Amino acid sequence: MWETSVRLLRLLSLLQARPDWSGAELAARLSVTTRTVRNDIERLRDLGYRIHATPGAAGGYRLGAGTAMPPLLLDDEEAVAVALGLHAAASGTVTGIEESALRAIAKLQQMLPPRLRHRIEALRTATVSVTGRGPMVASGTLTAIAAAVRDHERLRFDYRSHDGAASARTVEPHRLVHTGHRWYLLAWDTARADWRTFRVDRIGLRTPNGPRFAPRDPPRDAGTHVVRGAGSRAWKHQARVRLHAPLERLGELLPPAAGLLHQDGVLETGGPALHDLAVFLLSLDVPFTVLDPPELREALLAIGDRCAAAAR
Repeated sequence: MWETSVRLLRLLSLLQARPDWSGAELAARLSVTTRTVRNDIERLRDLGYRIHATPGAAGGYRLGAGTAMPPLLLDDEEAVAVALGLHAAASGTVTGIEESALRAIAKLQQMLPPRLRHRIEALRTATVSVTGRGPMVASGTLTAIAAAVRDHERLRFDYRSHDGAASARTVEPHRLVHTGHRWYLLAWDTARADWRTFRVDRIGLRTPNGPRFAPRDPPRDAGTHVVRGAGSRAWKHQARVRLHAPLERLGELLPPAAGLLHQDGVLETGGPALHDLAVFLLSLDVPFTVLDPPELREALLAIGDRCAAAAR
């Protein structure tokens, strides 16, 4: 019986390692006959694992999704990754999963061998997060948006902007983007006929969802697009400047959080103070023209006067 149990665990590990196996391959790996493999497959099915079998010379076995959560085999690296992910989830920005994450951590740590517990604890205690704790988002909101992205269904929701203005939106959701501090939704706004970025913690979903839609060609890099767009609107002082340099060079110079760069070289950006924003633009060492606000031009003139006085 002990030998059979060990063989079942090895068989399960093989089935989880890759999608498809032939009976002969499994028999060779386990050093048994194909008949024994068939019997062991039936034992795993009795334990709740859904295993699909395809007959014939080209047939084989595939581990499928069941109706209940059966035991899961993890190697050392997978166990460490899951444990660290659960620790992050327990103290992250998604509400409604903290208690479940803590229960899962307790179960996992109880089963881990000492060598892995020491590795996980060392990584956890030696790691410091500098992203800070962002606004909390309900897990149900994230899963509902993710399902709409997957099924290409329009979303209807009430939205509160950064200045508190409320509006009703209908969008074609493209991607959820997590910056480590906030959750964002990149979507095509049907009323404004343009791509828009929404903070998920400011979204109040309406049900049911809208009709299905044909996906559009999205921005080339959804993550960078969201970070730049959100960054330009998050600052106290916002500005628009035209940078006079090739887009390829600007892409190398500008960090993602600098703002949203358009194809015509216009940068939507911002800063905590106009002086800081002016210094940042000058540090790019690229000719530029201030489109707005006029106060930024005054800040640049003041810096120019100080530089001229220092040079004299």
